[in-house]
Amino acid sequence: MRLTNYTDYSLRVLIFLASKPKGNLSNISEIAAAYQISKNHLMKIIHELGKMGVITTIRGRGGGIKLAVPPSEINIGTIVRKTEEDFHLVPCFEKGDAYCAISPVCGLKHVLYKALDAYLAVLDEYSLADLVVKPENYRTLLGIGDIDLSSTKKNKDN
Repeated sequence: MRLTNYTDYSLRVLIFLASKPKGNLSNISEIAAAYQISKNHLMKIIHELGKMGVITTIRGRGGGIKLAVPPSEINIGTIVRKTEEDFHLVPCFEKGDAYCAISPVCGLKHVLYKALDAYLAVLDEYSLADLVVKPENYRTLLGIGDIDLSSTKKNKDN
């Protein structure tokens, strides 16, 4: 099974945000630079993660992005299911015109369905907190500082 870039980037965004010191805001430019990903790709992902309720976006000067719920409440299997377009491992999984001469008696598709179920069941066992056990290690690798963007705005206003 191969995840799409969309799902990969969604998980990376969540890992980045979970690595930040609690309450600190991030922005798309910061995440894009850390992973060397296009900001345009991330804009849609950030929007969708916000619609899912796993991140909060704060608009305006001093705004940014942060997790909306604790990392322990963000299930990896759920994120993968919501960000993947489909799980059609072979054409016969698709509805419509996918023709295969052996489809009526094929044992392979049942094995593949079972494998897909097992794959997703393993992902369901993990939360974002399980992935980011030592956030300081991620901060070092991603160049994440301890600067809180929301407090920077407050300091400029004083």
